[in-house]
Amino acid sequence: MLKVEGLNALVRAYNPKTNSQRISAAYKFGQEFHAGQVRYSGDPYFAHPVAVAEILAEQKLDDSTIITALLHDTIEDTTASYSEISQYFGEEVAILVDGVTKLTKLQLSSLETKEAENLRKLFIATSKDLRVILVKLADRLHNMRTIKALDPQKQIKKAHETMEIYAPLAGRMGMQWMREELEDLAFKVLNSNARQSIIRRFITLQKDAGDVIHRITMDMRRELEQAGIEAKVYGRAKKPYSVWRKMEEKKQGFTRLSDIYGFRVITEDEEDCYRALGAIHRRWCAVPDRFVDYISQPKSNGYRSLHSTVSGQDGKMVEVQIRTHAMHEVAETGVAAHWSYRDGVRVENPFAVNPVKWISSLNEQFEGQEDHHEFLEAVKLEMYSDRVFCFSPKGDVIELPQCATLIDFAFAIHSKLGSRTAGGKVDGVRMPLWTRLKNGQSVEIITAEGQKPQASWLEFATTGKARTAIRLALRDLDRNRFKKLGKELARAAFENIGRKSTDKVLDTAAKNLGLEDRDMLLKMLGSAEINTHSVVKAVYSDLVPSDVDEISPLRAVIGLEQDQSFKRATCCSPLPGERIVGITHRGKGVVVHAIDCDVLRQYENESRRWIDLHWQSGTHPPVYGATLLMTIGNDAGVLGRICTLIGEQKANISNLNFTDRKPDFYQMQIEVELRDVTHLHALMAVLEADSDVSSLERFRKTVKTRAFVESDA
Repeated sequence: MLKVEGLNALVRAYNPKTNSQRISAAYKFGQEFHAGQVRYSGDPYFAHPVAVAEILAEQKLDDSTIITALLHDTIEDTTASYSEISQYFGEEVAILVDGVTKLTKLQLSSLETKEAENLRKLFIATSKDLRVILVKLADRLHNMRTIKALDPQKQIKKAHETMEIYAPLAGRMGMQWMREELEDLAFKVLNSNARQSIIRRFITLQKDAGDVIHRITMDMRRELEQAGIEAKVYGRAKKPYSVWRKMEEKKQGFTRLSDIYGFRVITEDEEDCYRALGAIHRRWCAVPDRFVDYISQPKSNGYRSLHSTVSGQDGKMVEVQIRTHAMHEVAETGVAAHWSYRDGVRVENPFAVNPVKWISSLNEQFEGQEDHHEFLEAVKLEMYSDRVFCFSPKGDVIELPQCATLIDFAFAIHSKLGSRTAGGKVDGVRMPLWTRLKNGQSVEIITAEGQKPQASWLEFATTGKARTAIRLALRDLDRNRFKKLGKELARAAFENIGRKSTDKVLDTAAKNLGLEDRDMLLKMLGSAEINTHSVVKAVYSDLVPSDVDEISPLRAVIGLEQDQSFKRATCCSPLPGERIVGITHRGKGVVVHAIDCDVLRQYENESRRWIDLHWQSGTHPPVYGATLLMTIGNDAGVLGRICTLIGEQKANISNLNFTDRKPDFYQMQIEVELRDVTHLHALMAVLEADSDVSSLERFRKTVKTRAFVESDA
């Protein structure tokens, strides 16, 4: 545990005007009130507040924040009171300690509705003084660093909470270093095997290629010196979780990732940033579509930097970030830059952005609304999102999250424009509404009188604003349709156990599920917000068969008419959990496609044939086929081990076909039967971790012409 002299020395190093006596008094106060208390590890409890204070001192924060860290658990866990803290350390510190205490009491990993309400409270508290969240984030960081002392179940709960809430919140506050460490610590708990696999891959790569980071760093420094640019160059391997997330997002193996190494160039001024970019691009080949200028178009959290991916003669691609010292400070510390001190003076960083505006806008957007799910979804989307910048026909810059579509752009301009959207142009070319936008594109929205939001828009809308507006518009239109569908689902479910779905039975189910009335029950059942298993169990728990959890493949899709049949499209083979849409075919029922299937472009102008569908929520049986394209080493026992791994993941191999055989490797297609897309990702993760699997991807058929699509005749 850091002694009080050491803590004061740490603070004094960046703030010579610090009040060391006040910090020492807080240290003594906390030590006395926590006396006799121990952590799960057996260490004195006060070691935790001291560690939190040390983390914040490393961020060069003011005295009041350091004192708050030392006292942040006193009101909750000791006999100390608000009035005592106010008396000895002032009202400012008392308010901060009280704010942290209230945040600590929030159980953010509880049921979804409660989680959303707690997030509202968190943002309201944070908007009053951002130092509250800084202390809370540091508190969570130290708890994650010492998480091994907890029992396994508590570790998993804390890790999920960290990954879902605290890590993305740190990122949204601009504290990238903290986000990365929180994610990696949570990843270590939630998927230690995958993390170790990635670390082993890095070690193997280093043995094979030598010290790549040192070599490239020296090359960059030499190139910049020759160009007369004064700059510092740093290289590093990405964190294991960052690499894992890239593998998941891009569905690529470790060896195919282009940015497992990152390099930062820190220059003296903004002009040198662009000069450095030119020098690097002259020396190495720039990878097309991998350059982003966050200096001219900063992220909403104040982040500024030039991003480029370059490739050397050996084909190895690396990511380069170029920024000034001031930009780097904001990139690393984010909101902490508002409160940091240097030489006893509060630092004014021109690039720091106050995230209170973002928090206030979320509170205002959902003020008075009772839909906790929508609030929670919007917050998580906003916290996880990166940003793209597009231009309106008037030249206005519209900021959107990464992966935003044309429909998001329309609603970002105005809700009325979004509701009347009939199409759009990107750089002058007519494109589907689900088109994902890229930095620098010009977008024009085409409207039509009488046009109304479509349910299918929710499948590709990504912003909270767009999704909320669409849902509000659809709510009244869908209420009767969902109620009718829910009534039919309830009838079939109760008949399955020999009972009738009477009004009294439905009233009882609604009451036991905590719903307003049976109309609400039927609407939620029809919209797949609850499943039939839950409804039946709420009334006749003793009659629910043990296998009712598994959803019949014949009833797996919600949104069809009573007499409509469906089948999965062979081109994309959608799995439960993926976004889907139906296309009607005369005499063949409805063919269900994944929302990103290329075949859907052929039906862009035939909106009458589109049906908004989604999978029934719950557990599906492992009967849904998917094809994996895999390359493995041609060594004894490898194929047998791969088949064993698939079996251990409770997946069935329905077919195996070798597409290419060479002396050193096999390429093959494996058809497996799965429950859902989560089952697929889990299986691919296990296979990818095997050292003899050199590449792995999901295989989907490419349909080039309409002649290959099911006939309409």
